[in-house]
Amino acid sequence: MLRNIWKFLLLIWMGVVIWGAFTYTPTAKALGETTRILYFHVPCSWVATLSFLIAAISGILYLVKNDLKYDLWAENAAHLGLFFTVLATITGSIWAKVIWHPFWNWDPRETSIFILLLIYAAYFALRSAVEEDEQKARLSAVYVILAFITVPFLVFIVPRIYDSLHPDPVINAQGKIKMNGKMLQVFFASMAGFTVIFFWMLRLKVQTALLERKLQMRKFKKLTENRDV
Repeated sequence: MLRNIWKFLLLIWMGVVIWGAFTYTPTAKALGETTRILYFHVPCSWVATLSFLIAAISGILYLVKNDLKYDLWAENAAHLGLFFTVLATITGSIWAKVIWHPFWNWDPRETSIFILLLIYAAYFALRSAVEEDEQKARLSAVYVILAFITVPFLVFIVPRIYDSLHPDPVINAQGKIKMNGKMLQVFFASMAGFTVIFFWMLRLKVQTALLERKLQMRKFKKLTENRDV
């Protein structure tokens, strides 16, 4: 029972965040009601970056320790990173539609996130192309480490090198946040909630993957024993 209390508290936390985003916080003058997307768009981008970082660290740990469990951590972290990158792209496109009229106009931020999607989609294409587990894990570890090198460049540097239509009244080109007290409260509460949700999802995915691997090993062992008989 005690193990599930934090899940109940997380549900309440996110409920308060959603309530706060739509009723408690004021809107930025230049953005109007679209300001409320901020409390979901930015946390998705943050979690995606965190996911890719954990995938890269897991890749390094695999190369050092040669333990396939780290390959599972890298794979599932990258999978969640791709998922949250898609969510960030969708919420950003909705924002763009309201402010700029088209959903997509190849703004530097949109272009960089599209490239990021391609890079990590290629990671899963690589994994599906290699059948042998250790070779797949080794190649994937090297790829996911190199892939993360592009993340700071695409997420933080490129959008600030070129002129962008990205909303300035809330987060400007210098990366400084311009919000009043209520907006900051909900913003950081949302960031914290999304982070906890991410780690919960990652833990569940890795546990499921480990269980599936154990079941596959047992089936293989039984088949081998039956053949010997």
